[in-house]
Amino acid sequence: MKINKQGFDKNGLLTLFENKSDDLDVKFGTVTIQPGDRVPKEGLSTHKETEYSFIIKGELEGESGGEPYKVSTSDATLFPAGEEHWAINASNRPCQIVWMLVKGN
Repeated sequence: MKINKQGFDKNGLLTLFENKSDDLDVKFGTVTIQPGDRVPKEGLSTHKETEYSFIIKGELEGESGGEPYKVSTSDATLFPAGEEHWAINASNRPCQIVWMLVKGN
């Protein structure tokens, strides 16, 4: 077993584990989105992996697949691979998230 401590790099995003095999590519980590911050700063985010996230603390609002959403503490999200999305922390508290990117090969 391998244990990593929660933390954040200089950009606020920390990959805790990565696991690649012939059939699966998984990345797992944490991020804090500060009040007023938008992710990405401009435009839309999209990636080849399916994104799963769990909101540890705080709240976000944004758009995914052209539909608005709001999430808060203890909510979980799933963004399908290739779906365009963005989020903003419109609150006055940091939003802490645990995320996982999963890609089947």
